[in-house]
Amino acid sequence: MKTITCYLDFISPYAYLAFEALPQSLMGVSHRMVYKPVLFAAMLKHHGQLGPAEIAGKREWTYRQVVWQAKQLGVTLDMPHAHPFNPLALLRLAVACSTNGEPNRYVCETIFKHVWHGSAAADDATRLQALTQQLAPVRSADAAEVKDQLKANTEEAIARGAFGVPTFYVDDKVFWGLDSLPMLRAYLDGDQWFDTAWHSAASIQQGIKR
Repeated sequence: MKTITCYLDFISPYAYLAFEALPQSLMGVSHRMVYKPVLFAAMLKHHGQLGPAEIAGKREWTYRQVVWQAKQLGVTLDMPHAHPFNPLALLRLAVACSTNGEPNRYVCETIFKHVWHGSAAADDATRLQALTQQLAPVRSADAAEVKDQLKANTEEAIARGAFGVPTFYVDDKVFWGLDSLPMLRAYLDGDQWFDTAWHSAASIQQGIKR
């Protein structure tokens, strides 16, 4: 049985859609899924990048695309009142709901729906208080150990080669994004393509550097 680590940030609509698509995508495959909240903004900073919602044109396309993809998947997705927003409180709440920084699927699902259902403000203080009461975390979201765990999750993801969310890590391989789920499934099914093409496809010499 393979262990799959899913690095996610609730700010990402792609992470939400992938989260919703996971059960069907991995149906029939023996696996253990570990969810680890990470700070997407810290990944962007590490790699010197802007987020999709920070780039004119790409921002509008991203929102249109995810609404379309949700329709295709049959998943409810309502854009929050404002995006991007500061997800730190939600990420820390998720981490605080476990003793090891790995929230279960129910916790992640509840927080994703808090953001992506109803078109409300994801970072509203009153809503956050109600969400906290609903989830009843085992630790304080403001505890230093919780903040450190979120930072450690993020650093671990970067060290493993993650550059965005959602990222799925299994064995020594990184799969990024909603559209990587069929590829992830093929790997778990033992597709022989991964024996050779996985490495050869990435061995091309880098040309122009900017």
